Amino acid sequence: MAGRASRRGSARVALTPRSQARECDDGQRAHRGACAAARRPARGGDRGGRRSLRGATRAAPARRRRDHVARQAATLDALARRGWTGHAVQADVFDWLRDDAAPRYDAIVANLFLHHFEPRRLAVLLELAAARSRVFVACEPRRSGVAMLGSRLLGLAGCNDVTRHDAVVSVRAGFRDREISALWPLGGWETEESPRGLFSHVFVARRR
Repeated sequence: MAGRASRRGSARVALTPRSQARECDDGQRAHRGACAAARRPARGGDRGGRRSLRGATRAAPARRRRDHVARQAATLDALARRGWTGHAVQADVFDWLRDDAAPRYDAIVANLFLHHFEPRRLAVLLELAAARSRVFVACEPRRSGVAMLGSRLLGLAGCNDVTRHDAVVSVRAGFRDREISALWPLGGWETEESPRGLFSHVFVARRR
């Protein structure tokens, strides 16, 4: 979903996998100004989410479509109450970022999205995103022993086997230190990268 602002002439967009509609609270609190964006479903990774939805889709596809539309409508309504105008875009993220007709944005926010890509593809994605925005914010899984322990204990909270599996895979594919910064395009940018809380890793890039 690409959100374009109706105030102050600014525009922001967020990238979020289909199966992960939750916000990254730590990153959002740390960078609330840049994170006031709509969610945008985009292809890339998300294999676990598709597996978990496969049975429900076969059993009740109409219900799933209604739920998806309802969630989308609720997001757009929340934006409208804050004076923003949003619209939904479903596309391959690389095709979308390469589209010459796509607008430039003041900020792009990626929420639990980047860890789905291997480093070479991620470097391409970041280069394309840098060409489309003045600020880029990413909130990703933190790769650490504490995060791995937490992911392995999700069964105690009643999470199913798909969620438990995906949590471990996500932590293994997560980030630490300045791994995202090392893939960000050089020149003309200020970058910050650090852990947030026990389980999150936040990256911010701003044009100088």
